[in-house]
Amino acid sequence: MYAIIETGGKQYKVQEGDELYIEKLDANAEESVTFNTVLAVSNDAGLVVGTPTVSGASVTGKVERHGKGKKITVYKYKPKKNYHRKQGHRQPYTKVVIEKIQA
Repeated sequence: MYAIIETGGKQYKVQEGDELYIEKLDANAEESVTFNTVLAVSNDAGLVVGTPTVSGASVTGKVERHGKGKKITVYKYKPKKNYHRKQGHRQPYTKVVIEKIQA
């Protein structure tokens, strides 16, 4: 059984026991979170696709931790104009373990 959920502007295919690194959520570590925007659910009966979401379906998970991703370097320059800008960025994330899919 799997489901396709949407969170943080992105879509994820999840199964029970999966670990996800998603955009940062406003939840503390060891808290339970519920994703209600379920776009599709596949089970023994077949695939159920929502229009746009599957009514009555939800996915619950547990927040394990928060963190920051690897550092990326953003470098801008314009040739022959003596313009250089160097900037670093680390994207915050939340690690979630999927516990249950309800359809």
